[in-house]
Amino acid sequence: MTTSTFKHLFSWQSGDYARFRPTYPAALYDWLATLPAERRLAVDVGTGNGQAAVELAARFERVIGVDPSEAQLANAPATPNVEWRRGSDDATSVDGASADLLTVAQAFHWFKQPAFFAEVRRVVRPGGALAVWCYGLAVITPAVDAEVHELYEPMLGRYWEPERKLVEQGYRNVAFPFEEIAAPAFDIQLDWTFEHLMGYLGTWSPLKRYREERGEDPLPIMLPRLQRAWGDAGERRVTWPLSVRAFRL
Repeated sequence: MTTSTFKHLFSWQSGDYARFRPTYPAALYDWLATLPAERRLAVDVGTGNGQAAVELAARFERVIGVDPSEAQLANAPATPNVEWRRGSDDATSVDGASADLLTVAQAFHWFKQPAFFAEVRRVVRPGGALAVWCYGLAVITPAVDAEVHELYEPMLGRYWEPERKLVEQGYRNVAFPFEEIAAPAFDIQLDWTFEHLMGYLGTWSPLKRYREERGEDPLPIMLPRLQRAWGDAGERRVTWPLSVRAFRL
């Protein structure tokens, strides 16, 4: 089994990743469950802390969550019908033609596409489905959004991995070799405190490289500006539009 096709960008902060990353809406999982003819097995590849796998477990008989990072899997909750398995996008170790649904939540951009597509063909049974999704920058208020963008691009721009461009494009420029299914519009909507926003920003993958190269942390630099933009509100509505692509096999 190889894990070379994944980048271990989040293992060092896996606890914060589980705590601060946004959760996907129930309506998305309800729709995903309608795609395959049967709901015996769902496989979530690049499962991370298991957020999507646990939700799928409420809708499928069994779920296998696959990730190359032991640190991430250690933060996945024990769930009766979920098996956590170390593996990669091109070597999941899941039995051939066994999955009714294979999902990838905010991880497809790290995959080697031809090898992953071959693994999808091997793992997903005829009549099953594949779904991948991602989200970019949140929408909060114009003032907060402007400061977050200042951190995202002028400060961290050259420290983002090149794969991030696929997320910015919502995976729309990727040619999938499967029959596409039209997906409804979904978004994440959460009410967050300012502290939660800062915790979330702290999970951004380029921060580690920025700190190592420059010997300073950009978050404290941006903190006063972000605080002024946030204002006195205890909580604000935070929205991430989701880009979902789904396919029939």
